[in-house]
Amino acid sequence: MTLSFHAAVAARGFDVSLTVRPGETVAVMGPNGAGKSTLLSGVAGLLSPDGGRAELNGRTLFDLDGGKRTWTPPHARGTALLAQEPLLFPHLSAVDNVAFGLRSAGVPKREAKQQALRWLSEVEAEDLALRRPAELSGGQAQRVAVARALAADPALLLLDEPLAALDIHSAPLLRRLFKRVLAGRQAIIVTHDVLDALILADRVVILENGRIAEEGPTREVLERPRSSFAAGLAGLNFVPGTLQGAGVRTEEGLQIAGHGEDPGGSRDSARLCTPGGPGVAVFPPSAVSVFLDDAHGSPRNSFAVTITDLEPHGDQVRVRAGSLAADITPAASADLGLVPGMTVHFVVKAAAVAVYGA
Repeated sequence: MTLSFHAAVAARGFDVSLTVRPGETVAVMGPNGAGKSTLLSGVAGLLSPDGGRAELNGRTLFDLDGGKRTWTPPHARGTALLAQEPLLFPHLSAVDNVAFGLRSAGVPKREAKQQALRWLSEVEAEDLALRRPAELSGGQAQRVAVARALAADPALLLLDEPLAALDIHSAPLLRRLFKRVLAGRQAIIVTHDVLDALILADRVVILENGRIAEEGPTREVLERPRSSFAAGLAGLNFVPGTLQGAGVRTEEGLQIAGHGEDPGGSRDSARLCTPGGPGVAVFPPSAVSVFLDDAHGSPRNSFAVTITDLEPHGDQVRVRAGSLAADITPAASADLGLVPGMTVHFVVKAAAVAVYGA
C-alpha cells in the first residue's frame, strides 16, 4: 500500500520521483519556486504532467508514458488536499461542511451528519458544529477543514502549508492535532517550517529547481545536511567543495579543516568520504569567533570575510558574511565595532567542523 510517483513538467523544469510508504508522513521542503506545489498538484490531479506514472495503493493515478494514456480524475484518486486556507463553504455550518463530501459520495443525510459529528469530535471541534465559517477563528476553521478532509477517508492526505496562515497561538494547537491524526496515515506535507518537519514527518524531501536535492529521515537530513537549503533550515553553515584529507577545499581555494565522520546509515553508505570527491564542511554559527585580524593555529580555521548584515538572534548578534554566519554576544560586537561592509576574520576550531561526502 504505497504511493509511487514520477512526473515531469518541462515548462517548469520539474522532474521528480517520490515514494510514500504505508503509514508514512513525508515533508516536502524547498525554496519558493522549487516545485512543491507542482508536486502536490500532480498527485492530486490538478495538473497534468508531460509524462510519468503514479500509482497509489495499486490504483493507477496516471500513466502518460505508454501508448494508452491513463488519467484518473481528482475525485476518484483517493486523495484529499488541505490548503493553508480552509476554503469552507460560507453558507454551510461546520457539520454540513464536513458532511458535504460524504453526501456527494451518496451517503444518506442522517448517516453523513453522524459521521461528520464524529470527525468534528476527532479534531476537538464538536462544539463548533452549528457555526458558520464567518463565526470561526482561523484555527477553528482549519480544524473543521481537517475534519472534512478526514471524513472522505483518503488513502493519501495532501497538506499544503496548513499552518502557514495561523497565528502563533493557534499553530501549536493545530500541530499537536496533526501529530495525532496523521499517525498511521499516508501523507505528504509541504511546509517552510522546520518544526513541522521535525514533529510531523518521518522523512523529509528537499526540492530545488524542480529536482530532489536530498532526502532521508527528518533528523538525519537536518543534522547532516547535504544541500544549502537544508543547512539553512537547520541553522548551520554549509561549505561545499572537494574533499582533501579531513577537510574541504572550495572552488575559491579556501581550505577548511574538520573531522570526518563514520559514514554509517542509509544515506551515507553510498556517499563515502573519497579524497578528491565532492564533500561539505558543516558547522554551527555558535562555533564561530570573530576577530579583526587573522588568527593562527593548526586546530583552527581562519578566513577573511566581509560583513553583509548584523541582526539580533535571541540574546546574541548574528554576524552574516554572505552565506556564512557567526553568533557572538552584543558586547563582543560593540567591542569590535562591527558594521556591514567591514572585513573581519571568522575563526572556527577544526573539532567543531563536520566533514562528509556530498
